[in-house]
Amino acid sequence: PICRGAMLRLRSSILARLLPSSPATSPAPPLRRLLSVSAVAPAISPSAGFAAEDYLVATCGLTRPQALKASPKLSHLKSPTNPDAVLAFLAGLGLSAADVAAVVAKDPQLLCAKVEKTLAPNVAAVTGLGLSRPEIARLVSLAGATFRCRSIISGLQYCLPLFGSSENLLRALKSGSVLGSDLERVVKPNVTFLQECGLGVCDIAKLYVIRPSPLSISTERIRAAVACAEGLGVPRGSQMFRHALQAVAFLSEEKVAAKVEHLKKAFRWSDAEVGIAFSKAPSLLMRAKESLQPRSEFLINEVGLQPAYIAQQPAIVCYSLEGRLRPRYHVVKFLKENGLLMRDPSYSTVFKEAEKVFREKFICLTRKLHHISKKTMMLLVKGNCRLISDSHEPRTGYDLVVRCCMTLRCWVGRC
Repeated sequence: PICRGAMLRLRSSILARLLPSSPATSPAPPLRRLLSVSAVAPAISPSAGFAAEDYLVATCGLTRPQALKASPKLSHLKSPTNPDAVLAFLAGLGLSAADVAAVVAKDPQLLCAKVEKTLAPNVAAVTGLGLSRPEIARLVSLAGATFRCRSIISGLQYCLPLFGSSENLLRALKSGSVLGSDLERVVKPNVTFLQECGLGVCDIAKLYVIRPSPLSISTERIRAAVACAEGLGVPRGSQMFRHALQAVAFLSEEKVAAKVEHLKKAFRWSDAEVGIAFSKAPSLLMRAKESLQPRSEFLINEVGLQPAYIAQQPAIVCYSLEGRLRPRYHVVKFLKENGLLMRDPSYSTVFKEAEKVFREKFICLTRKLHHISKKTMMLLVKGNCRLISDSHEPRTGYDLVVRCCMTLRCWVGRC
C-alpha cells in the first residue's frame, strides 16, 4: 500500500524536477506556469471561487470552445487544488503540455480524480503488468475516462495476452476504447463464443480495433450476426468469416435484406451470385447505395463486364471509381485501340494490380517496347483525355473527367 506521506514526497519530487532552476527568459507554457505558481503561491481559499473555463484555457491549454464544452463537468470544484495535483502528476508521467490539453479535453473529469486514491495506485498496478513509463503516458492519452477507473487493471490483465504485447494493445486503443466495455458481461463471453466459432486470438484482437467493435455488443447480437453471416454464405472458420461478422454486426435483419436487394438490382445478380460476391468481399454490405450504383453502371454498361463475372471478382466493386477503375480502363482501352498490347488482359488483373505494378506493366513497358518518348506519350494521353471528355454525358461531371485525366498524366510522368 502507498501511504499518504509517500505520495506527498512523490509529488514534491515531481515538482522539484519540473520547476526551472532559474527564471525563464521566454514566456513559460501553461503547464510550467501552473507548476511554478503552485509551488510558491498560497492556496486559494474556497470562498474565492474557481473559474473552471478560464482555468482550462490558461492552465490546461484548451481552446476556448473546448473549455466552454468541458467546464460544466467541473462546476462542483471550489478551488484548483485537486486539478493542480492531477496536472503535476501527469507531468511527472512524462505527458507534454499538448498531451495534457488533449487528455483534459477528452476527459475533463480526470481533473477531479484523486491522485493518492486513484491515479497513483492505477499507475503502480499498470507498472506491475510490465508497461514502461512512456507506455503508461501513451495509455493515459489513449484510454480516456477508463484510466481513472479501477477496472482498467482487470481489463489490461485480460487484454494484454489477447493482443500479445503492450505495443499491439496501444495501437488498438488508437482505433477505439478497447478497455471501455464491460469485461465480465460483454467482452469475455463474446471472445469465448467467437473462439467456439473458429476464430483465433489474432482475428478476435483485430475485431477489437474496429470502431464500433463487434465485441462491444451483447453476446445475443453476436450470435445473430454469426447466423446472418452464415445465411449469406460465409461459414464459421472460413477466411472471410471475421470480415463478414464485421459487415453485419450492426445491421438489423431488415437492413441486411434491403442491402441484398439493392445489390441484386444494381448488379443484376441472383441470390446465389449475391452469396458468391459476399463470401469473397463481405464489405459490399457496408457500401452506400449511392456509391454502388455508379460502379455497376460503369462496370456493366461501359466496360462490358457480365454480372456473373463481377460476382466472381467482387473486390473490383470496392475500388475507387475515379481514382482507379475509370483511369485504368481508359489506359487499357487506349493501348488496345492503338495496337500497343500484345494480348488482352483480364480486367480483374487490370483493376487489382498495385499502382506501381500497373504503371510499370501497362505504361512504362509499353513505352519501352514501342520506343515511345515520354513527350509523345503525354500528347497521346492528352488526346485520349479529350476523347474521354467527349464520350461522357454532361451528367458524368467535368470534375470527374479531369480527375481521371490527371491520374493518367501522373502515371505517364512517373515512367
